[in-house]
Amino acid sequence: MEIRLNCENCDIPLLNNSKEAMICTFDCTFCKDCVDTILKNVCPNCGGGFEKRPTRPKELLYKYPPSDKKILKPVNMEKFQQTLNKFKKIMPSDR
Repeated sequence: MEIRLNCENCDIPLLNNSKEAMICTFDCTFCKDCVDTILKNVCPNCGGGFEKRPTRPKELLYKYPPSDKKILKPVNMEKFQQTLNKFKKIMPSDR
């Protein structure tokens, strides 16, 4: 699993131990606020749902450090609206 250190939408920092980091099945990473208020639990990249990102144990951070690549792709709401409308009323496990 990648540990991405920022929200792809708003760029807020999401350190390894962040309680605000949410991921989809492909490690797309967003903050809880964006997931809840903008994305409505629909990943703009794959249409999947989000779960809280687990924390990597401190003793493994040296051997398996967080990702050093920054992904910043603010959501284009006009393009995302079609995906959101398609999936927002369907449970992630049923998409």
